[in-house]
Amino acid sequence: MYIEPELNNIFYEKEIKMISTHTTKPADIERKWYVVDASGVVLGRLSAEIAKILRGKNKPYFTPNLDCGDYVVVVNAEKVKLTGKKLTNKHYYKHTGYIGSVKDTTAGRILSSRFPERVIQKAVERMISRNSLGRQMMTKLKVYAGENHPHAAQNPIVLDIASQNPKNKRSAL
Repeated sequence: MYIEPELNNIFYEKEIKMISTHTTKPADIERKWYVVDASGVVLGRLSAEIAKILRGKNKPYFTPNLDCGDYVVVVNAEKVKLTGKKLTNKHYYKHTGYIGSVKDTTAGRILSSRFPERVIQKAVERMISRNSLGRQMMTKLKVYAGENHPHAAQNPIVLDIASQNPKNKRSAL
């Protein structure tokens, strides 16, 4: 097959551009602080949004092998809502380490006890991966039972999860 010299030069003079993939470095990550009011918000929907922010999936430079997430402060954890019969039927189990010593308690009992923030912590913890990166992400979650929190110096951005979707804020049935 004969190619004319003029056409031959066209094929060889084209520049081949290499496309490089951008990888996020730990120094490129910018951390923000968010404050979330949990009063009246459904537990599963609240914890899903919190897990997404802790993981960093709301950022354009999300990288699965890095901790790209932001800090989340949750207030009014005692006022979170559970739908259906979860207040009485949802059980949390713990084992003391001895034979036959599995202890269980309901979600309603935990919410009315001394540490109601544990319900939100457990829900978010079970949505984050169970490895060293997940444990590092969970250190950025701060949950408080009441209105007050000691993180006002970080100037947290108010994140209103209840108004994002009408289903996020509904009363227990």
